[in-house]
Amino acid sequence: MSAESEFKIWATQLPPGQFRHLFDFLAGTLFFSKDLQGRLMAGNPAFVKRCGFSSESEIIGKTDDSIFPPRLAEKYLKDDTLVFSTGKPLLGIIELFPNHEGKPEWYTTNKLPLFDNAGKICGLCGTVSSYEAQRAAMQPYLELAAVADHLKIHFREKLDVPLLAKIAKMSIRQFERKFRQTFQMSPQDFLIRTRIIESCDLLTRTDLPVTHIALEVGFYDHSDFARQFRRHVGQTASAYRLERK
Repeated sequence: MSAESEFKIWATQLPPGQFRHLFDFLAGTLFFSKDLQGRLMAGNPAFVKRCGFSSESEIIGKTDDSIFPPRLAEKYLKDDTLVFSTGKPLLGIIELFPNHEGKPEWYTTNKLPLFDNAGKICGLCGTVSSYEAQRAAMQPYLELAAVADHLKIHFREKLDVPLLAKIAKMSIRQFERKFRQTFQMSPQDFLIRTRIIESCDLLTRTDLPVTHIALEVGFYDHSDFARQFRRHVGQTASAYRLERK
């Protein structure tokens, strides 16, 4: 029986929509799936390429020890076995995985069990993403984390850019440029969106008048609140509340 036929038989055991083609289009994310024998049954283009192949059909039926260095393959098998024996996912595994040059690099791996229509484990699927890339991507947010936390706590207060720059330990000009680059919005827009989020919560949880909520979350008057709410939510505050009550 060909590898493609084995895959088709194995795939029919899975409930529709359990996994798959979404991962073909996720930049920076490697996706794979295996059967209970540890044989690869699927892989997105990024995974296929990283393993040194040109098409998915080339990896179907292969095991880790035929692709990766022995010590890495042994580690992958150990984790797979744990998922199969417990039926529970392994999330946020920090481990070595070959980078695009074939050299081991730190990556974050998630592995989840797959179940057939009878509820029995028939394999697993997983994602692999660069830990270094994730850390680098998060670094700008971490640099401004204290500022974001301050705004989330003091959103009712008037925006004080010099204070925020001081918290970030930057000049005002440097801070404003860094904030916009990181969050794709100005500190003022961030503050307004935080107020809108809080107002949505109050509209859902309480029966406070809309005008009262507008003042409660930091807007100076109802008209400004109404304009900003419609701009960000796409409907009036009263309509939003009516739909969720």
